[in-house]
Amino acid sequence: MKDYTHSIAFLGQWGRFQQVIFFLLCISIVPNGFGAFTLVFLMDVPDHHCLVPEGNLTEEWREAIIPMKMVNGKQERISCSRYKLDVVRNLSAQGFFPGRDVNLTELEQERCVDGWSYSKDIYQSTIVSEFDLVCSEQWKQPIISAIFYLGVFSGSFFAGQLSDRFGRKPVLFATMTVQTAFTFAQIFSVSWLTFTILLFFNGLGQMSNFVGALVLGAETLTGNVRVLYSSLGTCLGFAIGYMMLPLFAYFLRDWKSLLVALSVSSLVYLPFWWFIPESPRWLLTQGRVEEAEAIVRKAAKWNKVQAPRVIFQDCDVDETETQPKEHHSVLDLVRNSQLRFMTFILCLVLFTMIFGYYSLSLNTAHLHVDPFISCFLSAAMEVPASVSSWLALVYLPRRVAVISTLLFEAVPLYLIQLVPQSLPNLALSLEMFAKYSIATGSYLMFAYISELYPTVLRNTGTGICTMISRLGSCFAPLLLHLSIYFKYLPYIILATMAAVSAFAALFLPESFGKPLPETIQQMPKIERPKCPCITEKAPRLLDD
Repeated sequence: MKDYTHSIAFLGQWGRFQQVIFFLLCISIVPNGFGAFTLVFLMDVPDHHCLVPEGNLTEEWREAIIPMKMVNGKQERISCSRYKLDVVRNLSAQGFFPGRDVNLTELEQERCVDGWSYSKDIYQSTIVSEFDLVCSEQWKQPIISAIFYLGVFSGSFFAGQLSDRFGRKPVLFATMTVQTAFTFAQIFSVSWLTFTILLFFNGLGQMSNFVGALVLGAETLTGNVRVLYSSLGTCLGFAIGYMMLPLFAYFLRDWKSLLVALSVSSLVYLPFWWFIPESPRWLLTQGRVEEAEAIVRKAAKWNKVQAPRVIFQDCDVDETETQPKEHHSVLDLVRNSQLRFMTFILCLVLFTMIFGYYSLSLNTAHLHVDPFISCFLSAAMEVPASVSSWLALVYLPRRVAVISTLLFEAVPLYLIQLVPQSLPNLALSLEMFAKYSIATGSYLMFAYISELYPTVLRNTGTGICTMISRLGSCFAPLLLHLSIYFKYLPYIILATMAAVSAFAALFLPESFGKPLPETIQQMPKIERPKCPCITEKAPRLLDD
């Protein structure tokens, strides 16, 4: 069959059809931006202390019943204990004054048997305050986060295979529906366990529709528009959603109201079903030539151009119908030696990037005492990273771009431990530059991966790499806890992993300026690694 891009060249690259596909798919990614970090606000821990029942206590004893501790030179209430209520009531009834007649440090303490009182200075309620996930129940907080990322992990695995088997469009909208429905269902949770189960199913759709939209757009669009979509378009869609999250959370301080707003706003994407077509590339690999031609002819009408009588003229339909159609699965990634080696390196590189991305994002979330400002600043960093990833995809060979972002992450993270304590702003600048670099690398890696895998395995391969990389988001909170043993240990681990991954990326095939492969045989071959600093000048971009 003639190359797909040449067959549809008469459409042009930026007609009405391509514009609709471009913007609708970018908009469909917005929910992934606020969905990925919703737990930042849903599970934030308000200031709290033991609840003191009303009655039989003077105002002085009501204030003194909660023990105090010194934190960073300030007196703060202890969160998980109080002076024994029966003893305090007896002392109050006898007219003793706390601190003058009674030495409070000698009083016996007890746990918060009556529950907790939560501050409402920032939030009206969160999951933590709703289900009392504090003190002895605090262990449930990381479990909830882990279950969510387990859902993301599972969704990335299954959605990729389903998409390669049943089509890009059905799986894209199915995962969007799953994410929207279970986000809304969470408001009816009556326990933390119910919330966690629903959160798992929410995670199934969370990253799956991002991958589905990325692959569908990469296969439908061509040339420079495809590069623009795979980098700047999808990344800005994610960044806009990320920046919307703190705005929603600022005006909706109750966790149920926040979930309702996020789920209802996602309903606007469901009518896109009637405007976004199936991938013609995928239809051709399935032998469904007439359906592919129908989509392209509709695109020709939208773009007001004349379609040829036969669009895919070199495609032998009879041969496709008479020969048994070969089905591909995740096992092909293991059977084929080139696919196996390439998938291993891609998983390693993307895992390193996502691990670093979430670790630095969680760490920079504490830059400001206001969680809404912290989240917005972290989200705003995505915009220059999106632009940089697009420029890198347009002008730089893929391996050079990936290796450069990994090294630009590693170097500042190694240097942070050399910065004197008297220069905190310099250390902060190095960390933010590292986060910018790894965000840029993460964005362009998704486009790179979609260019390397053939159409018959593109969603499966992308899904597997995404699935493995999601483990990085699970391990990120654990990495940050290592700082209690050595402050700079997380930075050293992230920098070392980035350096190792940069070396491994030398063995990846180059896809810059090459058409998207349709079959395994058309995949770019793995070449002997060369120094990325000595490269032949590549063309700006060829039609894919």
